[in-house]
Amino acid sequence: MKDATFFTHPIPDWQRRYEALRASFVDRLPARIVAQRFRYSPQYVRLLRHLFTSGKLDFSEPVPEGLTARRRIDAATRQKIKTYRTHQLSSGDIVECLSDEGAEISVRTVERVLREEGFPKLPRRARLRMKMTVKGAHIPEKSKTITTQDLEGQQLISSSAGLFLFAPFLAQFDLDPIIQSAGLPGSQIIPAKSYLLSFLALKLLGTERYDHVGDHAFDPGLGAFAGLNVIPKCTALSTYSYSLDEVHLLRLQEAFVKQGHRLRLYDGKIINLDFHTVPHYGEESILEEHWAGARGKTMKGALTLFAQDADTKLMLYTTADIRRSEANDQVFAFLSFWKNVHRGLKPTLVFDSKFTGYAQLSKLNQQNIKFLTLRRRGENLIHLVDQMTPWKRIHIPHPKRKFPNPLVHESWVSLRHYEGRVRQIVVRENGHDKPAFLITNDSDSPLELLVANYARRWRVENGIAEAVKFFHLNALSSPILIKIHFDVLMTMMADTLYTMLARHLRGFEECDGPTLYRHFIQGKGTIEVSQGKVNLFYPRRAHNPILRAVPWHLFPRSLPGLNHSELTLHFE
Repeated sequence: MKDATFFTHPIPDWQRRYEALRASFVDRLPARIVAQRFRYSPQYVRLLRHLFTSGKLDFSEPVPEGLTARRRIDAATRQKIKTYRTHQLSSGDIVECLSDEGAEISVRTVERVLREEGFPKLPRRARLRMKMTVKGAHIPEKSKTITTQDLEGQQLISSSAGLFLFAPFLAQFDLDPIIQSAGLPGSQIIPAKSYLLSFLALKLLGTERYDHVGDHAFDPGLGAFAGLNVIPKCTALSTYSYSLDEVHLLRLQEAFVKQGHRLRLYDGKIINLDFHTVPHYGEESILEEHWAGARGKTMKGALTLFAQDADTKLMLYTTADIRRSEANDQVFAFLSFWKNVHRGLKPTLVFDSKFTGYAQLSKLNQQNIKFLTLRRRGENLIHLVDQMTPWKRIHIPHPKRKFPNPLVHESWVSLRHYEGRVRQIVVRENGHDKPAFLITNDSDSPLELLVANYARRWRVENGIAEAVKFFHLNALSSPILIKIHFDVLMTMMADTLYTMLARHLRGFEECDGPTLYRHFIQGKGTIEVSQGKVNLFYPRRAHNPILRAVPWHLFPRSLPGLNHSELTLHFE
């Protein structure tokens, strides 16, 4: 005989769910109390509430097994079920087809017949294949390669038309030998060049996260820039980036910088070096903790290295995911890279005090590599400043410098773990409360030049700040991950293209990426393909006269993504 325990301690699953929901909705009990009473987790109670409110729960008591006879299926109906399954119809679809023919059969019966006939279950299908997408939603096409013949006679409206301003500079780099030298892989559908141009296009547009690539899924102009009908989806981009190992990335970087050197983009005499931590906010991470200067604390992240040409402010070397034990020796990894790019030129390296150790400075001196850095100062060293004599006032010829006439004291000192003596320059009245202690093995350069060269080291920090703000170095907590070193390398290449464009824009030669994007790149345009030639028409804008003044006839008139088809730019 049943008593109150039938309701307070239900045994059947359907009744437990019913009583749990009743306690939650009627008795207003918290999810934690309901979970303890009915042996559920609080998360499952919340799921039950959601399913109930959305009408997805059935509280009818199931019929006990063995008390009902199985539905008998005649041979004709069984044959129809088999025929429908051969056309890859699901059990639900087969029930609907049989219902249209006047045969009412349950889904479970159809599933039983299919099991008896030896048919396996269908693989899980996406909502798109099941035709269950939102009504009226536009589905982007799958990416595939295209040619100018495929676009012949078409007129495309693109919101990313400004990208084609970079095409002449990309043509100068001649990407085909670079990709071949790097050995970048491609797929049967999308070649390596299209993948590379897709990443570059997103960087040049300042796309904040690669999982936002869906915002450009319907832009035919962005796809045409990469030689595709539409740009690849975010999962394809992520998968491709992780298919590249460090050998691919090093060869790609080396080939790109070599070509840039042939184009005389770099001076290479003075190079600024600096570290940057790409932070990771996940709870579980195998990444080490590194110092993040922008946040003033140590935090988990990927330690990256940037090398910048001091004269042109162009990034010419990157590497990522550096361990703390490897940080001090990264200067030698850069030198090995630079020797392959520019044989015979030994640059002067400028970096801060924490970039490497004194033992590594000694090795640089033995290799006749000049360096300029800060000495690690302590309280005892600062107290000795008042005893130093004599002091000399110098002038740093920089028009925007607030303190162009600092006091300096020069001497030769010994350092721990450094063989020999280094030249020390103490700088006061430079806008800081504490004096700066510069050390170098350059005994010939004048004081004014050495102080000015180190003062320009802030350019690499500005370059990193722009890479984070505009080119959006990919956060490791992003839902769609891109290999960090590849992301940093794409940032370097995009920064180079922006600088090449800026050099030919009168009055904007020194502007940063965000300014150039706002005035010249952002905006719509019309692409017309006629007789195998690509014509790009830009609407009337305030800065079009500056673009018309660029000597475009001196650059290659080809579009690398579309098999180097002839490209002509028109500005109204």
